[in-house]
Amino acid sequence: MAEKMGLIMVYTGNGKGKTTAALGLLLRASGHGAKVFMVQFLKSDPSYGEIQAINKFLPTVTVLQSKRSRLTVAGGFTEEDFIDAQEVFEKGKNALLSKSYDLVIFDELNFAVNCGLISLTDVLAMLAKKPAQVDVVLTGRNASEEIMKIADLVSEVKEIKHHYQAGITAQKGVEY
Repeated sequence: MAEKMGLIMVYTGNGKGKTTAALGLLLRASGHGAKVFMVQFLKSDPSYGEIQAINKFLPTVTVLQSKRSRLTVAGGFTEEDFIDAQEVFEKGKNALLSKSYDLVIFDELNFAVNCGLISLTDVLAMLAKKPAQVDVVLTGRNASEEIMKIADLVSEVKEIKHHYQAGITAQKGVEY
């Protein structure tokens, strides 16, 4: 049997479901006994349903959340936001390069790059050093052309209709 080839996968677009797609892959990999490391940029709430489920049921999965939740803000970042994003990136990069994990997910990295919190050059350099057998997922709106070009898979989640438009707020178990 051929050695596993690790893929670079990107979930981007304006629709809801990018993180959910990555979590589906996390669940599938975990079901096969894979070790998974997920970092979440600009998300810091341990009460999210997926974080609770991972901590309760998936012992082969490690999640590192940011210290700061600023996902909806597309600017006006503080020095603490930049420091936090860089720390999360470094820990995710170290996990990826360690060869200790089968799958490494960088949730909202595309957003962090697009907003200037993380350098595109640093991300491309990290991906160039990715161990051959490790899968990596990058989620978030506005994935760069450079990242999409080197990815093995790019899926765009397109919003057709969203319940927010009808005034329905975030729902427990659906958005968080």
